[in-house]
Formats: sequence, C-alpha cells, structure tokens
Amino acid sequence: MSASLPSPEEKPEFVRSMFAATARRYDRMNRLITLGQDQTWRRLVVEACQLPRGGALLDVGAGTGDIALEARKRRPDVRVVASDFTHEMMLVGRAKAGAEDLPFVEADALKLPFPADSFDAACSGFLMRNVSDVSAAFAEQRRVVRPGGRVVCLEITRPATPIWREIFHFYFHRLVPRISAWLSSNPDAYSYLPASTLAFPRPPELARIMTSVGLRDVTHRTLMLGTVALHIGTV
Repeated sequence: MSASLPSPEEKPEFVRSMFAATARRYDRMNRLITLGQDQTWRRLVVEACQLPRGGALLDVGAGTGDIALEARKRRPDVRVVASDFTHEMMLVGRAKAGAEDLPFVEADALKLPFPADSFDAACSGFLMRNVSDVSAAFAEQRRVVRPGGRVVCLEITRPATPIWREIFHFYFHRLVPRISAWLSSNPDAYSYLPASTLAFPRPPELARIMTSVGLRDVTHRTLMLGTVALHIGTV
C-alpha cells in the first residue's frame, strides 16, 4: 500500500499488518525518531494518570508495553494491564525484562474486553491516530475507567508556530521515511506516520472529542516544541 491513508474500513487491517512487520524494530525506531524523548513522555503519561495506591491501569494500544512497564517500575503497588491488537508487538513486549508476569491482552481499542469501571485510569501512547474511530476509542476508555479516574492520551501533533511547523514538516516528510527505510524492512509504515499525523485532529479539537464522549475537565499541553500533545480527561 502507498503512503496515502487507508479508508476507515481498510485501516484496522492496514495498521495491524504495518505494526506486525515493524514489531522487532519498533522500539529502536521510536528512540531514534523521537530523539530519545519518548522515554520521558512515558513517565509523564504515568504521572498524569494519578493512580491511587493499589489502583489499576489499562495501557490501550500498548504495543511492546513500554508505558505499562514504566508504570510498574514507578508504581509497583499498581495492577497494570497492557492491551493491543497486534500479536507480534505483544510478543516483543512479553520478551522484555520485567514483563514476565505483565498481562498482555489481545484486544481491539474500539471494543475493549473489560467490564465497565474496571480501572482507575486508561492511557494510550501514539495509538489514537491509528484507530478508525477516535470518538469510539475514547468512549471505550471512558467506559472501563471508574468515576473520578482519568483517561490520558499521548499523541503526535502539528506545531502551531509557523517556523516549527515548517521544521516539523521537513523532518516527518523527508527525514523520517529515509530513517525508516534504513532501519526497517517496511519503510512504507513510516511514510504512513506523517500522513496520519496531518489527518489527525489538532489538540483543541481532540480535547473537544474527549469532552463529547463524556470526559470532564479535559486539558492538554504540548511537548517538544509543539510536536507532541498530552491530553487528560476525568471520568
């Protein structure tokens, strides 16, 4: 498939195949493309969840489990569940140090296999631009989180400042595909990245979507010169 975006009907299978093909190199490519900052962002996600002592966290679209593992490292008292719908990504995650007893659940983000009010927080890292229905994905996260809990979303966005927007455009449209072609057996996967980012809602619009599914007190902040957004909503 070309770098153009798949239709909503095609998107689930396209995304699954893309991540299956890049699973073994995914973490290394993330470190390189984000200049190592993704590790800092994971810590911010865990902090933003504001988990109570002995609470429960669901990492949606967990991939290889980095956020889930960070949560267990920082909050060993918390029960953490990692869910993803790409089997190959979870296999890589299960092989990581510290993941021996981390529950990985194969699940569609639009139909989570958990009862309502099962967790104190649900979080996602670079998931939402890959789902076919952003509102439905947020609604599912809201459903499985207990009243008073949080839904936290970390996602790539486009900078608002013209000069950084131009730099961002050059980096993601010119450099990222070349880096991925060098490291990955499936360079088209990272040609999809800039296309999906351009199509994804800007932070204020994403905040409105979160509010529309019933999340309260939705806030957002941008990181790394406005190229990454962290959204937080309360159930």
